[in-house]
Amino acid sequence: MKIIHRSILKELAVTFLLSIAFLNFILMMEKLLRLSRFLSGLGASLADMLKVIIYLQPQLLLLTIPMALLLSTLLVYGRLNLDNELIILKASGMNFRNIILPVAFLGAVCFLMNIATSFYIGPKSMVSLRDELTNIIKVRTPLAIEEGRFNTAFKDLVIMVREKPADETLKGVFIYDGRNETQPKVLTALEGKIFLSGGYQVHMDLREGCIHIVKGNTTTEIYFDRYQLALDLESMPPSRKISEFTPQEIVREISNPGLSKEDASRLVSLQIELHRRLSLPFLCIILIFLGPPLSLIAGKSGRLGGLVLGLLVFAVYYVLLIYAENLVKAGQLFHITGTWAPTVLLTIVAILMFKKETNR
Repeated sequence: MKIIHRSILKELAVTFLLSIAFLNFILMMEKLLRLSRFLSGLGASLADMLKVIIYLQPQLLLLTIPMALLLSTLLVYGRLNLDNELIILKASGMNFRNIILPVAFLGAVCFLMNIATSFYIGPKSMVSLRDELTNIIKVRTPLAIEEGRFNTAFKDLVIMVREKPADETLKGVFIYDGRNETQPKVLTALEGKIFLSGGYQVHMDLREGCIHIVKGNTTTEIYFDRYQLALDLESMPPSRKISEFTPQEIVREISNPGLSKEDASRLVSLQIELHRRLSLPFLCIILIFLGPPLSLIAGKSGRLGGLVLGLLVFAVYYVLLIYAENLVKAGQLFHITGTWAPTVLLTIVAILMFKKETNR
C-alpha cells in the first residue's frame, strides 16, 4: 500500500508542478502587460523584468495553488479511472478513503503553502515589488532620455535634448507639453537636470529658457532663469496597496475607530481582503474531498476532460466570489457572508460528492 501511495503521490507532484507553472504563466501575462509600457518606457533591463516577475509570483500562487491541486487530482485520478486502475485498487481491498490519501497529503502541503503565502510571503513580495519599481525609476528615468531623440516616456510630453553630458544633466532642452489640451506649451532651455523626489515624482530643473503658451489665436511668451517642471510617467507604479498589508496590519486598520466614519469603502476592502486571505488557503482542504469524486467523472472523457472540468469549477467559483464581493462593496451583503458564501457552497458540494463515492 505504501508503494502504491508513493507512486500516486509522485505522479500527483509532477502534474501539480507542471500545472502551477502553466497557470502562473497564463496569469502572469495579464499582469506583465500592465507594466510593460511603464518598464519599456524607462528602458528596463532583462534583469529588472525578471525581478518584477519573481515578486509577482506569490500573489498569483494564492489562486494557482488550489487550481493546480484540483487539476493535478483530476488528471491523475482521471487517468487511473480511465485505465481501470481504481477498480483494481478497490478489488484488492482498498476503500475510497485509502485511495485518496496521496491527495490528502498534497492538499495539506498546499494548505500550509497558501497560509505562508497569504500571511507572510505575499505581503513581503508586494513591498519588494514596490521598492524594485522605485529603484527602476531612480536608475532608469535619467537613462530614458537620449540626446538627439524624441522621448515620449512621460505622459503627454515630448522631450528632446541636444546634449547629455551626464545621466542627470541635459543641455539644449526642447519640451512639448500637451497635458492641457486648451493651452499647449513649448518649453526651451539652455540646460536642465532631471531628478526624483517624493517617491515616484520626477522633476526637471530647467535654467535660462522660455515658455511659449498657445491659447486660441494668441501666444504668450514667458522667460525664466529657473523653472521646475513635474513629469508624469505614462504608467505610474502603484502606491502602497492593501495587498502589501500583513493580516496583523489589516486587523489593526479595521480596529481603527475613525476609519469606518471617514472611509467606509476602505473598511469594506480591508474586511474582504482579510477573509480572502483565509478562504483561499481553506480551499485546498475542500479540494481534498472534491477532487477525487470529480475525477471519476472527468476520467471518462480523458485528460482533456479533466483539464476543462477543473478550469470550469474554478471559473464558476471565482465568478461567484467576485460577484459576492461586489455585493459586499455595494452594501447588499454582510462582509463575512459575501466572502465565505462561495467557499461554503463548494464545501457542501464536496461533502455530498465525497459521501456518495465512499458509500458506493
